[in-house]
Amino acid sequence: MKKVLSILCFFVATMASAQTIQVKNPFIWADAPDPDIIRVGEYYYLVTTTMHMFPGAPIMRSTDLVHWETVSYLFDEIHDTPRYDMKEGTVYGRGQWATSLRYNNGTFWALFVANDDPHKSMVFKTDDPAKGWTLHSRIPAYHDSSLFFDDDGRVYVFYGSGDIHLVELEPDLTGEKQGGIRKKLELKGRPSGLHEGSRVIKHDGMYYLLCISWPNTGRQEIAYRSKNIEGPYDSKVILKSRFGGFNFAGQGTIVDGKHGEWYGIMFQDRDGVGRVLTIEPCSWIDGWPMLGTNGDGIIPETVTLDGDCECHKEPAYAVIEKDYQWNHNYIKEDITTETGSLTNPGSTVTLRTSVLADNIWNARNTITWRMWGPTCSDTICIDARKMKDGDCVGLAAFNGDSGILTIKREGSSYWLIMSEESVSLDNRNKAITDVKKKEVERVKLSKGKVGKIYLSIDGDFNPGRGDLANFRYSLDGKTFQKIGTADYKMRFDYRRLFMGTRYAAFYYPTKTVGGQVTIGLKN
Repeated sequence: MKKVLSILCFFVATMASAQTIQVKNPFIWADAPDPDIIRVGEYYYLVTTTMHMFPGAPIMRSTDLVHWETVSYLFDEIHDTPRYDMKEGTVYGRGQWATSLRYNNGTFWALFVANDDPHKSMVFKTDDPAKGWTLHSRIPAYHDSSLFFDDDGRVYVFYGSGDIHLVELEPDLTGEKQGGIRKKLELKGRPSGLHEGSRVIKHDGMYYLLCISWPNTGRQEIAYRSKNIEGPYDSKVILKSRFGGFNFAGQGTIVDGKHGEWYGIMFQDRDGVGRVLTIEPCSWIDGWPMLGTNGDGIIPETVTLDGDCECHKEPAYAVIEKDYQWNHNYIKEDITTETGSLTNPGSTVTLRTSVLADNIWNARNTITWRMWGPTCSDTICIDARKMKDGDCVGLAAFNGDSGILTIKREGSSYWLIMSEESVSLDNRNKAITDVKKKEVERVKLSKGKVGKIYLSIDGDFNPGRGDLANFRYSLDGKTFQKIGTADYKMRFDYRRLFMGTRYAAFYYPTKTVGGQVTIGLKN
C-alpha cells in the first residue's frame, strides 16, 4: 500500500538551490511508537510498532522527512499461536514490538520481537522495501533490540529492559554466534530505573547506544558512548523535555540528513491519540549527539529541515491519509475489496460473517486506521440490507474504552445505537473476561433507509481539550445529526490494547453467520 503521509509543513524561505521547510511538533501527530529511522541514498525509511494490527510493521518512506508513503509491511499475518486468530485469547498489546531497521551491503534488514508465545525474534530482509519482505530467520527474543552491523563484518544485537545486553550473531543472522560476545554492558553514570528502546549507531569511530531511562528519573533519552563495542560506556543525557503540556518524551534514534545535518526522532505519550513522534535538531557537541535547538535538550515548537521539497506555498496543516490495518489476523474468504488488495481496499470493502462474536473486541475482520491530531474527522457509508438478525455493523473510536456507533438488526427492525463500552482482559493470554456496555442513545431506522447510512466520528486531541470524540449520522450523506455522548473521553491504557485510539469499521454476527455488509471507506 502506498499512502502519502503529509505532515504539518509550510515554507519559510525559498533558496536558489534548495527550499527549507519548517515542521511543527509533534511532526507525526498520530500513534507511531518505538520508531526506528534510517536514510539510504535519497530516501528515509521509518518503521513503528503496530502490535496486534495486520498487516504489521508498516515501512514508510520519504525524501524530505515531511511527505511519507507506506511502501510495504514486514508481514501479512502471524500464526505462532491461535491467539492471533482470537482463539484461546487475543494478542492485544502484544505481537510486533520495537522493530530495528538497518541497511548493510545492499540489503535492508528488520528485527523485532514477537511479544507472545513462543517469544522469538523475527528477522526480515529485502533488497528494496517497496518490493516487500522475506522472513529470513527466527532467533531468541531480544526486548527493545537494536541490530548493528560493524565495519569488520561482525553483527550484534543490543537489547534489554532493566540492563542493556550485547550479543553477537552469526554473520548470516540465523542465530547467536557460538563462542561470540555475550555480556551485560557496563554503563557509567547509569541512573536507576528501566533502560529500554536501544538504538545503536557508529560515528567517527565511536559506538553510540541511545536508550531511555525511566520512570525514576522521568523519561529521558541518554546517549552512551565507547571506543570499544564491549564498553565500558560513558553517558550523557541528550534530551529531557516536556512538550505541549505533556510529560517527557524519549525513545527513538538519530538520523543523518542529506546535507550533513542530523535529526532526532523521539516519541511522546499523548494519552488518547497514542504515542506521537517529535523531531529535534541534533548537534554533535564535544562528541555527543545533543538534541534540541543548539543541543539544549528541549523539544522545539518548530524545526527547520534542510533539503529540497515540493511543499505547500502557504502555512498549512496537512492530514495523515488512511493507512488500513486489520484487528488481528483476518479471514480472507470473508472479505472482498474494490481493488482486490486486503491492505489497500479502495473505496469499498464487502464483509461477510463466518464466526460468531458478541462485542467489537472479538469481532473478526475489523478494519482500523489511525486517528490524528490536532483534530480529525472521518465518515463511512454502510449498506446493511443483507444483514441477518442479531448482526452488528458500525464505526468506533476504538481502544480498551471505546465509543461505538452500531447499526443492529433485531428481528425485522434496525436500530442505530451509540454506546460506551469497556473491555477487561486476562493478563496471561489477553482473553476477554468482561465487557461493560452502556447504551447512551438509540434511533430506529426505516428498513428502506438501511442501504445507505453514513456514520461519522470527530476527534479533538488539542492539548487541554481532553481527547474528545463526537458522533454523528446521516441518511443522505449531507445532513448529519449528533447522537449519543457529547465530548466522549478517549483514553490510552498500556495494560490492555496499548495503542492510540483508532477508527474501526466492524461487522459481526451474534446469532447466525452468513450475513453481508458493504462499507464505503471514503467520503
